[in-house]
Amino acid sequence: SLSARNCPWKMNQLPPKSPLASPVSESTNSRVEALDSLSMDSFWLEVENIKQSAEAEQEECSLADVKTQEEGEAEAEWLQDAGLADLLGDPGSDKDNLVLLSTLTRTQAAAVQRRLDTYSRSRRRKNKHPVRDVRDIFGVASSEEKAAEKEESSPDPLWHNLRTSNTQRKTQEYSCTVRNPGKEEVFNMDVAYSEQAAVLLKGSFLSESRKLKDGNALTRFKIPKGRLGVTRIGDLSAQDMKKIPTLALIELTALCDILGFELKRNKAAKLKTTEKRLFGVPLNTLLENDQKLLPNTKVPLLLQALLSCLEKRGLETEGILRVSGSQTRIKSLEQKLERDFYTGLFRWDEVHQNDVSGLLKRFIRELPAPLLTAEYLPAFAAVQNIPDLKQRLQALNLLILILPEPNRNTLKALLEFLSKVVARENNNKMNLWNVSTVMAPNLFMHKGLPNKIPEGKEKQLAEGAADVVRMMIHYQDLLWTVSSFLVAQVRKLNESNSKRYQFCDKRIKNLLRKIHADKDKVEKNQGEPSKIVKVHASLLLKDSLEVHLNNATRVADVLKQFQKNLCQNGWNIVNTVNLLKCNNSTECTNLLLYEVGGNIGEHCLDPDTYLLDLYHINPHAEWIIKQNPSYPRMF
Repeated sequence: SLSARNCPWKMNQLPPKSPLASPVSESTNSRVEALDSLSMDSFWLEVENIKQSAEAEQEECSLADVKTQEEGEAEAEWLQDAGLADLLGDPGSDKDNLVLLSTLTRTQAAAVQRRLDTYSRSRRRKNKHPVRDVRDIFGVASSEEKAAEKEESSPDPLWHNLRTSNTQRKTQEYSCTVRNPGKEEVFNMDVAYSEQAAVLLKGSFLSESRKLKDGNALTRFKIPKGRLGVTRIGDLSAQDMKKIPTLALIELTALCDILGFELKRNKAAKLKTTEKRLFGVPLNTLLENDQKLLPNTKVPLLLQALLSCLEKRGLETEGILRVSGSQTRIKSLEQKLERDFYTGLFRWDEVHQNDVSGLLKRFIRELPAPLLTAEYLPAFAAVQNIPDLKQRLQALNLLILILPEPNRNTLKALLEFLSKVVARENNNKMNLWNVSTVMAPNLFMHKGLPNKIPEGKEKQLAEGAADVVRMMIHYQDLLWTVSSFLVAQVRKLNESNSKRYQFCDKRIKNLLRKIHADKDKVEKNQGEPSKIVKVHASLLLKDSLEVHLNNATRVADVLKQFQKNLCQNGWNIVNTVNLLKCNNSTECTNLLLYEVGGNIGEHCLDPDTYLLDLYHINPHAEWIIKQNPSYPRMF
C-alpha cells in the first residue's frame, strides 16, 4: 500500500509520461498530450491537500487499481453478477437462465460464451468437480475447441469477426481521426452499443480533440427520439430498474470485448464499522437513517445540506472547490456536524464557503467504499483508454446504470452541483477543466483500496481520471438515459416470465435467430392504422378518457385532450388539491402519462412517445395519468 508519506503524486514533481500498455497507446497518448496545454496544477494541489489531511490522521492515500485474481475466479464472479450463476453448475435451473439468454444480442451472447469457456478451462485444470459443459447449455462446444469446425460449416460471420479481430488488435493500431469540436452528432441508443462497435470493427475510430479548456466546443451529441421516445433513469419502476444493471454489465462486457479491452473489476470491499453518524458511514446506512426522518430520501441529507449551502453562498466565490479551507477548521466542523446536524443546531451561515467545499470533498473521500464503488472504480478509470469519444460515453453510460441506486443518485446530485459551478465560471474562475481536475482525486483516490500505482503511470492516470470526471459533468444528461435497447430487453424479460419460449434447439445462435424471427412476425402484424383506448386518471377523476389513436397521436396530445375535457366538461374531480390551477386551466406540465403492466412494471412516458406504436409493443398495459411528483403543488 501507499502510505500518505510515500504518496507518489507530489506538488511540483510531475511524473514523466509513460506509454499505455494497450493496443490504443498512440491514440490515447495523442489525446493526453493535447491536455498538456491545460493546467494540471489544481489536480496536484488537491492531491497535496488530501495527502496532508491523511498525514494528520495517519491514514493512507492511493489510486484504485485492480487486484490480481486467479484464472476463472473473475469469470465466476462475472457470471454471478450477470444473473447467470446457475450456469456454473446447477443443471436444474435452465429455464431462468435461458429467459435471460433469450434477450441477448449476438455480441452479448458471445461475451457470455467466452466467460463460460474460460471458467470451464480453469475448473478442468484445477481438477475440481466439473462444471456443466458449455455444450449442455449452448448446444455447442467451446469457441476454441470448435473454431475450425465453425469456419468449415456455415460459420457465423459475426462470431468469426469477433474472434479474429481480437487477435488482430494485438498487433494493429486504431486508425484515429479528430472530431470536429462543437459539431452535433447523433448518439444512437436504439441498437446495442456492442453491435454498433461490431459494425465499425474494420472502420476508423474518431477521437475528440482535448485542446480546449472550456466545454463549449466539446462535441455535442443528440439522442434521436424514436417513435417510443426517450427513457431517463427514474422513468422506470424500481422492479424494472433492478433488471437494468445485469443487462448493462453484459452489454458493457460485450462492448469491451469488441474494442479489445479488459473490463477490470475489483472484489467488493468489506466495509469497516464506525461509531460516527455522518462521515465515514456507508451510503446505505446514511440513507436508512435519513429515511426515518424523511421517507423517500434518495440522497444523504448531509450531502444535500452541503450542496445547498454552497449553491446559496458559494457559487460566486472565486476558486470555490479549488481553494482549500483550513484543515483544522474543517476537522472541527466535522465534529460539530456529527454532534449537531440532526438536532438542527448547526449554524451553516457561520461557516466559510471554502470550509464547506472542504467538508463536501471530505464527505466523498471518507465514504467507506468509493462513490464509484470499489468493484467498478478501475473500469471508470479505464474508460480513458477508449479512443472514440462516443464509445467512451457509451461505456460510461453503462457504468452509471450498473452503479447501485444510492451511489447513482448521490453522484447525480454532485454532478448537478458541479455543473452549476461551471455555469458561474465568469465569476468564480472555475471552468469545466478546473472543476474536473479538483474533483478527480476525491473520486478516484481512496484509502480503502491501498494498491500501488505502476511506476511512471501517475501522470497518465491523473489526466485520464480528470477527463472522465469532465465527461461525467458535461454529458450527464446523456449518461442518465436508459438506452432503448435495454428497455426492449427488460420488456422481453418480463414477457418471457409469463410466456416461456420452447427451447427445443439450445444452440444459442439458432435460439436467437428464432427469437428475432418471431419478433419480425409480430412487427409485420402491427399494421393496425388506428385504435380506441381508455386512459385512466383514478387519483384525479372518477371518469376515464377515451382516446382515438392514430399514427400521429403522441403522449403530449393525450395530456392536452385530458386538460381540455377537464376544464370544459366539468368532470367529477376526486382530488382537486393535486391539480395546479393557472388562469382557470390545468397546466399540462403538471401531468404525466404512465404505461403500467403488460411487459413493463411502470414506465413514465416521454411526451413525444407515439402511442399507437407503444400499444402495438405492449397491448396489455393500462395507461394512467398522474401528477408530476417534481412539480409544485398548491394546497
